[in-house]
Amino acid sequence: MMDYSFPVKLLAEFIGTAILVILGNGSVANVELKGTKGNGSDWLLIAVGYGCGVMIPALMFGTVSGAQINPAFTIGLAVAGMFSWNQVLPFIVVQLLGAMVGQLVVYATYKPYYDETKDAEAILGTFSTTDAAHSRLNGFINEFVGSFLLFLGASILTHAPYFETNNAAVFIALGFLVMTLVASLGGATGPALNPARDLGPRIIHALLPIPNKKDSHWGYAAVPVVAPILASICAIELGKIFFG
Repeated sequence: MMDYSFPVKLLAEFIGTAILVILGNGSVANVELKGTKGNGSDWLLIAVGYGCGVMIPALMFGTVSGAQINPAFTIGLAVAGMFSWNQVLPFIVVQLLGAMVGQLVVYATYKPYYDETKDAEAILGTFSTTDAAHSRLNGFINEFVGSFLLFLGASILTHAPYFETNNAAVFIALGFLVMTLVASLGGATGPALNPARDLGPRIIHALLPIPNKKDSHWGYAAVPVVAPILASICAIELGKIFFG
């Protein structure tokens, strides 16, 4: 397997996270924004968007950087001793920047429909998550459970942080896992399952002059950051102890 330089790995994480947001949040924009071809479609379209948003970068960059594309995964691997702490901060920075750039692409491609949409909650939903029950506790539980299943699955499927197998079936399975998690548990929060996927676009939402938008729900913003990180640490440690 080719050993890529650290800058190339960072580039892969940046592009991979941007693709995740473009495909995932792009599918939400297609469903939620007024006048789009997909407006009013069901949740399955969004689940497919996020599933492919994880699967495609994994297939592209799984053997380059590990296609972590998720700060919670990066931190969980480091805590478990499977990833160098010296590389954690650079990985998280490029993941966050990638998510922000990906969201800007979504906004640019759907701008006429953002301008037409009056529903502030629908607009925010194309950027970041909110808890449908308006409960931080419910949101935390939802994000923790979904993230735990995601990272446990990733840990067991790959057996190591840098994907010791080059089997495309592993990456495809991860995409289907995300798709199923969004379909099964996404009704409560979105969900994020990824701090960069939520925080980066939320920052962009706060900065852009979008007609009819309201606040960016910063009171909830810590939940989709903290819950996935804690879930990742627990899931990867469990996978390491019992399965790896």
